[in-house]
Amino acid sequence: QGDPLKVKVNKLTSIKTQLPYSYYSLPFCPPKKIVDSAENLGEVLRGDRIENSPYVFKMREPQMCSVLCRITLDAKAAKQFQEKIDDEYRVNMILDNLPLVVPIRRLDQGSPTVYQLGYHVGLKGQYTGSKEEKFFIHNHLAFTVKYHRDPQTDSARIVGFEVKPYSIKHEYEGKWSENTRLTTCDPHTKHTVVNSNTPQEVEANKEIIFTYDVEYQESDVKWASRWDAYLLMSDDQIHWFSIVNSLMIVLFLSGMVAMIMLRTLYRDISKYNELETQEEAQEETGWKLVHGDVFRPPSNSDLLCVYVGTGIQFLGMVLVTMIFAVFGFLSPSNRGGLMTAMLLLWVFMGIFAGYASSRLYKMFKGTEWKKISLKTACLFPGIVFAIFFVLNALIWGQKSSGAVPFGTMFALVVMWFGISVPLVFVGGYIGFKKPAIEDPVKTNKIPRQIPEQAWYMNPIFSILIGGILPFGAVFIELFFILTSIWLNQFYYIFGFLFLVFIILLITCAEITIVLCYFQLCSEDYLWWWRSYLTSGSSALYLFLYATFYFFTKLEITKLVSGMLYFGYMLIASYAFFVLTGTIGFYACFWFTRLIYSSVK
Repeated sequence: QGDPLKVKVNKLTSIKTQLPYSYYSLPFCPPKKIVDSAENLGEVLRGDRIENSPYVFKMREPQMCSVLCRITLDAKAAKQFQEKIDDEYRVNMILDNLPLVVPIRRLDQGSPTVYQLGYHVGLKGQYTGSKEEKFFIHNHLAFTVKYHRDPQTDSARIVGFEVKPYSIKHEYEGKWSENTRLTTCDPHTKHTVVNSNTPQEVEANKEIIFTYDVEYQESDVKWASRWDAYLLMSDDQIHWFSIVNSLMIVLFLSGMVAMIMLRTLYRDISKYNELETQEEAQEETGWKLVHGDVFRPPSNSDLLCVYVGTGIQFLGMVLVTMIFAVFGFLSPSNRGGLMTAMLLLWVFMGIFAGYASSRLYKMFKGTEWKKISLKTACLFPGIVFAIFFVLNALIWGQKSSGAVPFGTMFALVVMWFGISVPLVFVGGYIGFKKPAIEDPVKTNKIPRQIPEQAWYMNPIFSILIGGILPFGAVFIELFFILTSIWLNQFYYIFGFLFLVFIILLITCAEITIVLCYFQLCSEDYLWWWRSYLTSGSSALYLFLYATFYFFTKLEITKLVSGMLYFGYMLIASYAFFVLTGTIGFYACFWFTRLIYSSVK
């Protein structure tokens, strides 16, 4: 009891603009000296700027109407406040690592309270009978700190941090001094602020007095489960529904793959080996006719190696991140933890990227492993970094705290060229030292002519069809992920996400195998790139869905914010393309080797 509690302020955020700003970019009451808390890599990239605040709380000692400070707005400050209120900015604060929330009671009884992260800077409205829109600022904050008491020691732990913001035009008598009593909010006369009936306008040359109350409530919530209220899951049902829906797709595809396997590996082959004696062997159509061409290296084989390597790097990163997340190491209470973990894992997975790309490269009779390793290390990160750099310049132009500072940018480049690139080379060296993968059948000297294909076997058509099912398997979960990123909510249902991810892997593999088999049966042996693009095309649907989401769910009006959204979604879709494409490619690679190795 009586211990000082440090309230920290975080960034101002808005769903409308997606541009965070630091708290003191608005002329709020500053402390004597603003101290910036140390942030981890993930927090900096997310735009978190955590600083100290002038609020003074003492544990379990309630306060009423404490005056924070009195400021008089000049025209510039008033305009800043009005802009932020217009864009629906919210103030985020932190007490003992818990974010500040505003409890919003639902209208229907019995339903749980919804928590909104952070309180709005202010609100717009009109006085009764007037058409003119005014801006009002929330200058009185009624904080509630919930604590869980330890019966043995009588000390307590903080388990909740809530606020109800009010806008009130404070009044006082006489001249203003340090200990002037407010007539509108006076603890001595038990006169407290309970509504915003006489709100405080934001206009130039008006004075604003900032005040706050702190009350303490004992709570039954244990410290270990204090995050549960924030992570209250609205609806389990829809996730189970989406998983059942995806499993149906998987079962259907698995059935098809099983049928193909049985046909090719048993019936076809026994028949084929019987026919060899007769002349009918020449009439035998389908995939066996192209056995002399199926393992002919594709055009642009270098690029394929690079993309497959990158995909393996990505797959490793996503898998390990998810396993950590499922075990609860990356919960939202660990701010920026997810981002930091993903970046570090990406860097260290470079060794697998180099290995995968140089193994494939050697199989294509390539000799310059250094060149392929360099391309693998630089192509995907280079493109992503370029887009990121442009977006960062845009955010920086808006003076937002979301802009990554030069130091962090430099740290990212050092991680890329100092750790990732050398590891790719190490992987490349190991992969190239291994003996090349042997083809199960010999490749003919002269390429065979590909017969005229039916319209539905047209590459573009079959590639576009291939992407629909993997996308269909994940799109409901995708909605929740987008909502958590762009509407400022916590995402933590990693268990569901992991299930969906496994379903995605299986779907990508199976749809590619099915389409690859149909393609080989119609004597078209150019399967290398097509297998990559078939499942990779689901990224196109991802981007289209992101566009649909932008126009239906988000209220972004600013050009810069729109560019940010589409820039980040482009990066996400590109990553998704590399991931799903690689899964499809490896599935098809395994399948072709399997069926051709049984043809003697």
